[in-house]
Amino acid sequence: QVQLVESGGGLVQAGGSLRLSCAASQSIFSKSEMGWYRQAPGKQRALVATITSGGSTNYADSVKGRFTISRDNAKNTVYLQMNSLKPEDTVVYYCSARNFLAWYWGQGTQVTVSS
Repeated sequence: QVQLVESGGGLVQAGGSLRLSCAASQSIFSKSEMGWYRQAPGKQRALVATITSGGSTNYADSVKGRFTISRDNAKNTVYLQMNSLKPEDTVVYYCSARNFLAWYWGQGTQVTVSS
């Protein structure tokens, strides 16, 4: 069974930092592009950052220079280091694993940035 388990969300003041983690099933991690997406109420889920199995990264313009995605292949875990957080970063963040067979999602973790 494929599982993506996120952790690390919470409440932080503007300008602060959080690190999200997503532990994935070993069966999919090494073969998948891992990513973080976010979704505000009433809006479509939007890309935050992705990282390929080879380590190539891609970021949404709104988070470039503030967020860093990384992966630890030994731990089957992908991270999102979020610095200089802004109130507009307040949404639910979802971990994803995508390969040629399927696109999997985690349950989501709430990030709230207070002004």
